[in-house]
Amino acid sequence: MPASSSVRSGLLIALSTALLGFAATASAGSGANTPAASTTPTLGEALAASTPEQKALSAHLRTKGAVFYGAWWCPACIQQKNLFGKEAGNRLPYVECDKTTDGRAVCMAAKIRAFPTWELAGKQRIEGVQTIDELKVWSGYQSGTDHSQH
Repeated sequence: MPASSSVRSGLLIALSTALLGFAATASAGSGANTPAASTTPTLGEALAASTPEQKALSAHLRTKGAVFYGAWWCPACIQQKNLFGKEAGNRLPYVECDKTTDGRAVCMAAKIRAFPTWELAGKQRIEGVQTIDELKVWSGYQSGTDHSQH
């Protein structure tokens, strides 16, 4: 029976790998309907559309040089992205810490200890899911100012 158990395990691993690959491809989409590639493809896709305020905050965070560190398997990171809605969530300044060797190296060099982690020069590093309002205050966002959406 050990041989059949080994074959069964191999088959399960192959099927799991194929399904994960399919899921990643499906969540990435064809790109035909999106203006730019997602910066957060490993965190899935938010269901709700972004508000103008969410889009402006996402643009502000990118412009200011903020960095959102996370991991593809982290429920809190997915929740963080979803707080921005679909379009803004796809444009967050995101670093994936656990998908590639390069990503792991970047996060180790930055001494990331928890997910999600937000970092911005001159500001205290913050860990855990942050509300939109908390990120506005932390990053110095001011409503009504002109923020690029590109």
